[in-house]
Amino acid sequence: MNPVVREGMREGVRRIFTVSLGLIPWAIATGLAMRASGLTAGESLAMNLFVYAATAQLGTLPLLMGGAPLWLILLTATVLNLRFVIYSAAVSPAFHDQAWARRVAASYGLVDVVFIVLGPSLLEERDPQRRWGMFAGAALWCWGSWQAATALGIFAAGWVPADWSLGFMGTIALLVLLVPLCRDRAMLATAFAAGIAALVLRDLPLRTGVIAAVVLGLVVGVVFDRMTALRRRRG
Repeated sequence: MNPVVREGMREGVRRIFTVSLGLIPWAIATGLAMRASGLTAGESLAMNLFVYAATAQLGTLPLLMGGAPLWLILLTATVLNLRFVIYSAAVSPAFHDQAWARRVAASYGLVDVVFIVLGPSLLEERDPQRRWGMFAGAALWCWGSWQAATALGIFAAGWVPADWSLGFMGTIALLVLLVPLCRDRAMLATAFAAGIAALVLRDLPLRTGVIAAVVLGLVVGVVFDRMTALRRRRG
């Protein structure tokens, strides 16, 4: 391996290490939630490997267990993962000189924490080999630690008493992700609108109330944000 790439990988792991420790409880909770929803250990491991997106995994579990059609499960996962399109667009200049295969691999490893921690640094780094090493090191570290911690939750689920109602672990894990995001009024309005809509529309057929709530929340958030910007320009 190119020494510059190795040095970049070490730097990527160094930067992501402390933050990645916070993913361990989230990963364990995801593993527990998958087993509590009725998936076998093998199915849970496969979902964790091929999906590798906790929000989509937890968001689609009720649909899988409820026997929803495949198109609805895929649509729900797509809606829940739309933020990765934004991530990809933001960091794409950092990968323009990489081979197609590397860009495909990077799309799999571009998770929330990697984007948040390394996004600006990838765009500022001039050396393409060191830049790739930084991303690869951080992405591989996050992937490995996530898979290991989730596997711990998957296999530990059998030791947890059944009356602990672990099916709620998925909801708790999503709340852990949601609360830190609600730092301004637009995000609060989005969360409030989506939450109320999810409650009101929960009886829609095929659990489409989830998608409707997501869309409504996005619309409310965008409208609220634009109204706030308009008031600032006027005042």
